[in-house]
Amino acid sequence: MEHLRRSEQKVARFVLRNADEVIHMRIVDLATEAKVSEPTVVRFCRALGCNGFQDFKLKLAQMLATGSQFAQFSMNDSDSVAEFSQGIFDSTVGTLLSVRDRIDNQALGQAVNALAGANRVEFYGFGASGAVAVDAQHKFFRLQIFTSAYSDPHMQNMSAVTLKAGDVVVAISQTGRTRALAASVRLAREAGATVIGLCPSGSPLADEVTLPLYVDVFEDTEIYTPMSSRIAHLVLIDVLAVGVAKTRGPKLAEQLKEVKKSLNPLRYPEGDATP
Repeated sequence: MEHLRRSEQKVARFVLRNADEVIHMRIVDLATEAKVSEPTVVRFCRALGCNGFQDFKLKLAQMLATGSQFAQFSMNDSDSVAEFSQGIFDSTVGTLLSVRDRIDNQALGQAVNALAGANRVEFYGFGASGAVAVDAQHKFFRLQIFTSAYSDPHMQNMSAVTLKAGDVVVAISQTGRTRALAASVRLAREAGATVIGLCPSGSPLADEVTLPLYVDVFEDTEIYTPMSSRIAHLVLIDVLAVGVAKTRGPKLAEQLKEVKKSLNPLRYPEGDATP
């Protein structure tokens, strides 16, 4: 989407919302519905690597036949709650499947080993990624790892310069283009720490980290769209946490049982209807 012209993006959004109908349309019909010219539709098809409109429709029909129509979220002002709700769920599922299929399992294994052997783990992120960092810290401190989460650039820098070999930073970013985060990561590496990056491939942050775990999710910031990348980051954190738990073995499993047991006094027993 980000590589298309603005007029071609209109065609793309219409196709995402109406894929089943598009495969039966003539080029003039699609141009009319998307409010663009016919040459724009042709340029859109060629931008996707198709020879023309018919080739595009053939490939679209093949994709629909495989059942893999979890399209990027797109919404009309006239959409009902049920329509945009289903679109958000489908888009998020599609994002997760895409990230799952593209993840480098070798890099993932290296990240798990680095975290499992770490003396200290710090999570860095801003905005929505800052919320993911806090969630990650919540998961990892139960794994008997000294861990913190920072979403302030001053705290990140102070954290980074106190790190040493054997420590790990997990830097989380949807864009991979936040200057302050890249600067903190650079300080952490200079201090000797290993840096794992959850970020898009080809981004400045990906070039700064020791171990990049690529999360390539395009999100159109021109209109309101769900932050599917945030969900993908949360799931990837779960994968890393489970990997560390498995690596650390039975003793950790016993510790986790004790942690869970310690929470029982804070909860109502199951079946207790007391408000």
